[in-house]
Amino acid sequence: MTPEVLCIGETMVLVTPVEPGPLAEADLFRLDVGGAESTVALYLRDLGHHSAWAGRVGDDPLGRRLVDAIAGHGVDVRWVRVDQDAPTGVYFKDPGAGGTRVHYYRAGSAASRLSPGDLAEMPIGDAKLVHLSGITPALSASCRALVEAALDRDGPVSFDVNHRPALWSAAAAGPVLLELANRADIVFVGQDEAQTLWDAATPEEVRKLISSARLVVKDGADGATEFDGPQRTFAPAPPVDVVEVVGAGDAFAAGYLSGVLRGLDPATCLRDGHRVAARALGGTGDFVPGGAL
Repeated sequence: MTPEVLCIGETMVLVTPVEPGPLAEADLFRLDVGGAESTVALYLRDLGHHSAWAGRVGDDPLGRRLVDAIAGHGVDVRWVRVDQDAPTGVYFKDPGAGGTRVHYYRAGSAASRLSPGDLAEMPIGDAKLVHLSGITPALSASCRALVEAALDRDGPVSFDVNHRPALWSAAAAGPVLLELANRADIVFVGQDEAQTLWDAATPEEVRKLISSARLVVKDGADGATEFDGPQRTFAPAPPVDVVEVVGAGDAFAAGYLSGVLRGLDPATCLRDGHRVAARALGGTGDFVPGGAL
């Protein structure tokens, strides 16, 4: 079967202290799956969609573990390739009083070797939707070329800006991410990201920069605004007891895209995005299952 949504990008093994607290003081750790695109695929599958994640992992126990974990939730992993010459990336969460910090060990990873040639083996022309993020073009020149090639497909593509300062500066990322966003059909961006990358202080200012896509501007606890042609829709975020914010943006994207795939109106799509994001905000894992909305 061809997946409804094909999510392409890097997935790493996530190492988290079992008990909330500083990484340096922890004795026990949990291994989880961490990756923007695979997280979207996991939530979409949890919401009842046939989703697939495509990427590269190393020929190592960690790579096999994360592929098995993602497949165990029902996500299609047929287009994940095992790289014999590069390792699976790893990152650590460091919870603390000042919030959670993240430490990445991904340089030279198998995922950084993704290239346009990998697309030939994927059902990129058959899926209803392809989902990408701005993390991938920051990994390597070949990864950026893959994203550019995927945006040229004959069918809708969603793109989450997902700027990662640890990978590239705002000065370097800003022009590239803006150009890529303007080639996508659905775009997600945080208001704080837009301010940092493009000095856009309001959703309307972001809309002036990204005018061709169906644009969703997320503004944390305040809510999210969608622009679709001349139509503007705002949905406030529900109150949530926040445990951790990592992964909430990907959860929101999945909830919203689920609504789009089901042909729902903009307000409902935004509310579904908030509902799924609330799951992520209430837990410590990037993926917090909860079933259909």
